[in-house]
Amino acid sequence: MSGLTKEQIFDPAFLASLSQLRLVARRVPRDGRYAEQLSQDLGHGTDFRDFRPYAVGDDFRAIDWNIYQRLGRVFLRLYEELEDLPLYLMPDISRSLFLESPPRAVACLRTTLALASISLNHHDSTGLFPFSNDCEILARPQSGRGKVMIFADQLAQLQPGGQTDIRVAVRRFNSFGLRRGLLVIVSDFFDPAGLEAVIAALKQVRHKLLLVQLCRRSDAEPEVRGDVRVIDCESREAEDISVTPALLKRYRRVYEQFQSTIAEFARKRYAGLLQIDVDEEIVPQLAQVFESGRYVV
Repeated sequence: MSGLTKEQIFDPAFLASLSQLRLVARRVPRDGRYAEQLSQDLGHGTDFRDFRPYAVGDDFRAIDWNIYQRLGRVFLRLYEELEDLPLYLMPDISRSLFLESPPRAVACLRTTLALASISLNHHDSTGLFPFSNDCEILARPQSGRGKVMIFADQLAQLQPGGQTDIRVAVRRFNSFGLRRGLLVIVSDFFDPAGLEAVIAALKQVRHKLLLVQLCRRSDAEPEVRGDVRVIDCESREAEDISVTPALLKRYRRVYEQFQSTIAEFARKRYAGLLQIDVDEEIVPQLAQVFESGRYVV
């Protein structure tokens, strides 16, 4: 990352503070491997869930012989099995996230590593897919607590990308054909195509969604006043404007609509929506969300 080392972004205190958090899924898709998440598969775990009639090919060891003695019918006892929750992390590395001071990219990468660390520490497979105007595979889904520092190295080496294009990035991610899991997109969601186009793309995602929105207080209340020249951080186009009370009122109205639109999409999609203040410490903000040490999706 431009001008910053891995130690500056991911210091030991930051890494140590992640241990209290835990990412848990109510239910994960089939075809995963054994880990710590409840699966849709029913097998030989320890927690009883249900009965079902015996079918040819079923395991005789699962037959409930007490029911057979009482009813003369063969039923299986079904138990919860534990599997991994595939976690796919898409941090935004668009050029615009590296421009402010401090850049939002720092909070973006810290949030990404925090979630990766939580997942890896609980044996879930985790992959990294940074994006700007495309999406790349930085780390294929893998598991193991020893991968945390490897992920930190990989994230710290990322360079600013191109213009934000979430539509193309999501389309590219969908083409990877990964098994169903939880897709986390970490971004400010400011896309030149507009939020409606972004939402249209997100509707095509077949994974569960968690949207992590990178915010600054100045997003809602710009600190500029008077005659200024504004430069579009995506297109680099400049325009001279007069920041009047009427213009600020109009801006606030548009920003509030932006926020309500993304929140409404998350509600209808049953997706998570976390807002991270990039000027505050990341871990305390995540700790408030992960009540009782866990975030249930």
